[in-house]
Amino acid sequence: MALLLSAVAKATPDNLAEPSSGSCFIDGIQEQLTCGYVPVPENYQQPGAKQIKIHYAILPAISEGAKPDPLLILAGGPGQAATELAPMISRIFDAVRPQRDIVLIDQRGTGKSNPLECDISHADELIQSDEEQNLTETARKCLANFSDTDTLQYSTHNSIRDFERVRKELGVEQFNLYGGSYGSRAALKYLQLYPDSVRTATLDAVAPPQVIIGPFGLHGSLAFDQLLEDCQQQLSCSDAFPELGDDYQQVMSRLGNEQVILETTDPLSHQPLTIRLTPGRFSSIIRMALYSPMTRQLLPYAIHSAAKNNFKPVLGLMGGTTIATQNSIYLGLMLSVVCSEDLPRATDSLFQQDANNDFIGGRTGDAFKALCAGWESKPVADDWDKPVKSEKPVLLLSGTQDPVTPPRWGDIAARTLPNSRHIVAEHASHTIASHTCANTLIANFIEQGSVQQLNAECLKNRIPQPFVLNVNGEGL
Repeated sequence: MALLLSAVAKATPDNLAEPSSGSCFIDGIQEQLTCGYVPVPENYQQPGAKQIKIHYAILPAISEGAKPDPLLILAGGPGQAATELAPMISRIFDAVRPQRDIVLIDQRGTGKSNPLECDISHADELIQSDEEQNLTETARKCLANFSDTDTLQYSTHNSIRDFERVRKELGVEQFNLYGGSYGSRAALKYLQLYPDSVRTATLDAVAPPQVIIGPFGLHGSLAFDQLLEDCQQQLSCSDAFPELGDDYQQVMSRLGNEQVILETTDPLSHQPLTIRLTPGRFSSIIRMALYSPMTRQLLPYAIHSAAKNNFKPVLGLMGGTTIATQNSIYLGLMLSVVCSEDLPRATDSLFQQDANNDFIGGRTGDAFKALCAGWESKPVADDWDKPVKSEKPVLLLSGTQDPVTPPRWGDIAARTLPNSRHIVAEHASHTIASHTCANTLIANFIEQGSVQQLNAECLKNRIPQPFVLNVNGEGL
């Protein structure tokens, strides 16, 4: 999972109509699952008024006699639907399933839980545009689709209340939580609101409520600088791309001064697609590619090729990160959360500090300011961002290459979690359970119910990944 606009292919559960629970199948998973829904108030202050359905799916434990404390997946974004991540979750947490069910709940506003979905084919273009007015109008048009919905009720707190209703409906005494990216914030809020309902919590790519999500210029810049340094440290990369930082700035300057139009094919419809490559779009493609070690390996070659007027590698990155028409982010839910819970807490000083870089400047912060100008929002209470205190066992995970949730955010969360352990993986990026041995570590943590004797040696064996040097994949 990714925080804000990461691309994951959708998988839609079937058979989620009446009755409220039953067997179902999800694309990408061969076995039969259990799916259902729980009705909840849209507004918890008006319990007798409008109800919405919170949908869930259960990946059953493989062995008989499953333990009674399942793993609950809290999806990222904000705006991802947990059930749509089912194939990936099943693969990553295969070491958990022999003993425990895995519960996937679509957060309100996502998936089949009254989705706040807008008719936008490429949501990642929202942070690639260079025209703020277009973003504000995009948000207004999106909001107009939900005249019968109180979008102010689509908050983190209400989502946790929904999850608690599902827990009770399923007869579960305690969950083990896994929250990736924004899901880590949801897990912390679950600990804060319903501590007795939680056995353990794993926070992967930590975003505690004390920090602001949205302005990611500084974090992206630091991750990009790390990329440049890593290329210089690898002799083959430094020989092939000796002026990589200058190459990047050359491309950004050119895109700001002239139109570059790329012709490609939509990866799903196979229809011709024309793309104008702007500085905002190019920098966003590079930033998004930093989320994963696999796409990060391609960046030096892609940047250098673009400086030589060859944009085919950039198009390849777009196909993997930013133009897939099956977008995983539900824009309305993302804006309902960020525009009420984060942007109102962001000061002018923070925006100025975030923009003080020559990688993407303040584009992400400016984009969300423009989007929130067109979306209904209400600032959260003053104490919303108070540190979460808990005695529960908590495992915090970070990657040194993460361009969006830096390891220091994990340190901030850990200060008030005395029974926690923060593990930082070298040469790893965002949500490290997806690309390191951390998934096995998480399974061991859940089984032990403690961080005290947890062996994390496998993460120390991770080595820098080689960079791709040419179109033939040399360097791997």
